[in-house]
Amino acid sequence: MTVLTERPGRQPKPEFEPEKKTKGMLAVFFLVVTVPLLALVAAVPVAWGWGLTWTDVAIAVGFYVFCGLGVTVGFHRYFTHGSFKANRPLKLLLGIAGSMSLEMSVIDWVATHRKHHKYSDKEGDPHSPWRFGTSFRAVCKGLLYAHMGWMFEADRVNRSRYAPDLLKDPDALRLHRWFPAIATASVLLPPVIGGLITWSWQGALTAFFWGSLVRIGLLHHVTWSINSICHVFGKRQFASRDESGNVWWLALPSFGESWHNLHHAYPVSARHGVLKGQIDLSAGLIRAFEKLGWAYDVHWPDPARVAAKRIA
Repeated sequence: MTVLTERPGRQPKPEFEPEKKTKGMLAVFFLVVTVPLLALVAAVPVAWGWGLTWTDVAIAVGFYVFCGLGVTVGFHRYFTHGSFKANRPLKLLLGIAGSMSLEMSVIDWVATHRKHHKYSDKEGDPHSPWRFGTSFRAVCKGLLYAHMGWMFEADRVNRSRYAPDLLKDPDALRLHRWFPAIATASVLLPPVIGGLITWSWQGALTAFFWGSLVRIGLLHHVTWSINSICHVFGKRQFASRDESGNVWWLALPSFGESWHNLHHAYPVSARHGVLKGQIDLSAGLIRAFEKLGWAYDVHWPDPARVAAKRIA
């Protein structure tokens, strides 16, 4: 018996959207990447010479945690892999929080990440650090590309091929359309809050520097480190078809995402840090949502499946 994978006359969906990113979009990407990076570089001398108040710290940390968990729990474990189901208010909250990271809209983020899993560290992976070869020079070049260079490619991953479920989801489509407004709010809210708390323009300015620019830059580079560092370095304790590794020192700032080897071995698992001592704050939040009744049908790791994947 012959099994057809495509209907007669039906062509497979292309890898990329027919319309490429415009020069304007690439310019915006450049600003979103470089300005927070420059703020990170300037953070130490600014803190030393200009000052860093507890109000700035509270605003920056609060937005970092909110947006970071929006990426890890929302964009990644919920929207991309379906590690749990969520009621509508939680779904929208996670979508807004993830969008406030200024990484991508939820649909583009999910499409890109699903393609990454399909071709992980092989030809077709949007951001593999191994794309240029295995020599020292090639890997160094690949690390930079995997970390941020891939975002400046003109092609955009095909949404209808890699995120067809989200294109049929009215809430996901709204979040996608609202992305520019949500991103703008993410930049403007910290100075507004800082100005109102201190009732001064200086308070607004320092909150903008720490709560907007530094916070966005730090979160970006922690997230991108999962694409770059965690595919070259770290322990490989579970069998996977790529070079993903577990990097312990990124576990706290990434909210558990750096237990990346287990994730690639067991993508649907709601918990990535499954071994003793592997702190996974994102999984802890999902557990809290489950107890509150906001999350359900959670894919907690099956001990037998984890043991079968274990190699070290």
